[in-house]
Amino acid sequence: MLRQVDLDEISDGKVYQSHDLVKADCNGCVGCSFCCRSMVGTITLDPFDIYNLTLNLRKSFELLLSEYIELNITDGIILPTLKTTAEGCLFLSREGRCTIHGFRPGLCRLFPLGRFIRDNKVHYILQIHECMYENRSDIFVHKWIGLPDIGVYEEFSAEWYNLIKRLQAFIAENADQAKVVNMLMLKSFYLNPYNASDFYRQFWERKESLIKQLFAE
Repeated sequence: MLRQVDLDEISDGKVYQSHDLVKADCNGCVGCSFCCRSMVGTITLDPFDIYNLTLNLRKSFELLLSEYIELNITDGIILPTLKTTAEGCLFLSREGRCTIHGFRPGLCRLFPLGRFIRDNKVHYILQIHECMYENRSDIFVHKWIGLPDIGVYEEFSAEWYNLIKRLQAFIAENADQAKVVNMLMLKSFYLNPYNASDFYRQFWERKESLIKQLFAE
């Protein structure tokens, strides 16, 4: 989700990189599941999230839509988000633990960190109002996110952000093409299944194909 906010109002005023230490480690969130219960309708899923969910749950995107996710308009673009109830995330157990922790979505991995893109690079902030867990410990940003090849993941995140912005600009100038653009985007990155290996290669191939279809002169 693209937000226009003053970083000083929502963060500790610092900007972090993946190799920096940040006081974000909630030490297993023992006894706390506030974020999983309060982030209703806010977890937008990017293609890497869907890749991990379909692979690990062994469910197609269509089956995920019938059970765990829904489509919503996010900043003019139709994107999947996690379904929630009044009690919170559907993947939260009765004991208040995440049942998909090993392959949880990127926004869940980040929390209580936030992320923004500047100069085509990923930067992180420590949000100061959302997390209720006290006495957090220092941890390296890349370790907190917990993904291999953090550099490649950040490159993907920046490319996805820039693509969404480009699609938004296109729709703003070609409103009659909004449905076509959204359906093409959903088919390219969500409905079309991914092979189990090398998500990033598949993403870049699909991105280049989409760009050629929409912006070929």
